[in-house]
Amino acid sequence: MEIGPRGKLGAMILDIFHELQLAKPWPPEHERRLFEQTLEQAKLADELGFGCWWTVEHHGAVEFSYSSAPEVVVAALAQHTERLRFGHSGVLAPFAINHPVRVAERAAVTDILSGGRLELGLARSGGTEWETFGIDPESSREQLREALHMIPAMWTQERFSWDSALLTVPERDIVPKPLQKPHPPLWQTCTSPESFAMAGELGVGSLATTLLSPLSSLGELFDAYGDGLARCRPAGAFVNDQRAVFTFMHCGASERDVIESGAAEAALWFVNAAPRVFRAPRDLWLGAIRGALQDDAPSASAAVEDPHVDLSPDDDLDDPLPVIRLLNRQQAGLPIDPEEAYEVVSQIESVVLGDVDHCRAKLARFKEIGVDRLMCLMSFGALHQDAVLRSMRMTGEYLIDAG
Repeated sequence: MEIGPRGKLGAMILDIFHELQLAKPWPPEHERRLFEQTLEQAKLADELGFGCWWTVEHHGAVEFSYSSAPEVVVAALAQHTERLRFGHSGVLAPFAINHPVRVAERAAVTDILSGGRLELGLARSGGTEWETFGIDPESSREQLREALHMIPAMWTQERFSWDSALLTVPERDIVPKPLQKPHPPLWQTCTSPESFAMAGELGVGSLATTLLSPLSSLGELFDAYGDGLARCRPAGAFVNDQRAVFTFMHCGASERDVIESGAAEAALWFVNAAPRVFRAPRDLWLGAIRGALQDDAPSASAAVEDPHVDLSPDDDLDDPLPVIRLLNRQQAGLPIDPEEAYEVVSQIESVVLGDVDHCRAKLARFKEIGVDRLMCLMSFGALHQDAVLRSMRMTGEYLIDAG
């Protein structure tokens, strides 16, 4: 696989991560406009030299993600771009959502239509999506493992069959075959030490997320990935030893530019919205953030003991951790001071939010801990399209090293 110097900051490739996200209030015909704006962003990413456009798969995730048919979107974007690679991070692997044969077929078509620019990741999914499709959580990890073995075999074998306790496929020639030989790079969405170790054992790239966690927590997960690689038996025809990380990113000409964009508030909205989408109790969600940012912190805030009740202005919203206090105020529908939001969010180690110098220093830290690809979430929350495009241009002009 040749990616060359495109999208690199030294040895770290800068990618785009995209949720197809649009928070309320919605303009007229917001769904049509969202897809049009996504195309505009992808064309600019291609022009600026970003390495890969990563898309997701979610179902019924109103506001948070309209990416319910990601292969269709990627195939369309590929027709309007020339060099930008396209990553799926990832296909929801449980068989009742996506049968492995269908994954292999759709991915091969996407690879052909994109001229060999596909990167394929798989994910266990969870929460509301398990409920929607009636998934057995107990077998979901093994279904993911089997899918990662099955798909490259379908791509490289003329005749394929499979027989396990989870799935039987009679002998078939699965067509078409992907354009990339022996096949597109494989990835796995990882959230725990166990999943990072599994990705390493299978020889697939690891797709990680930070949200608001410190980079030290990523280092521990990368260690688990390295341990897995040490005993690797590749699921595919080659080992894709890459570590990709999702994070918030907004680069402005000045601090004032970033403050006025509303990027900090948009990042807070994303963190508040995620528990609903992934069916994670809000107190446990915030407790995990607290634990990551504050070693001696309790597991949850008293203000969010009941995860199923929205906060109101009458609740006790105070918290010793500034980011939790801001999240509580936003969840309760109270206004947030943009300067305070910027001051708090931009200082979180894993959030790349600020002027060029500030962003460059943040990117260097990701590079130092061994990140190969930084998946930059540029379009999130209610950020205006003009602000997203300005941030992409600033990143392309000042932070992508194409030399």
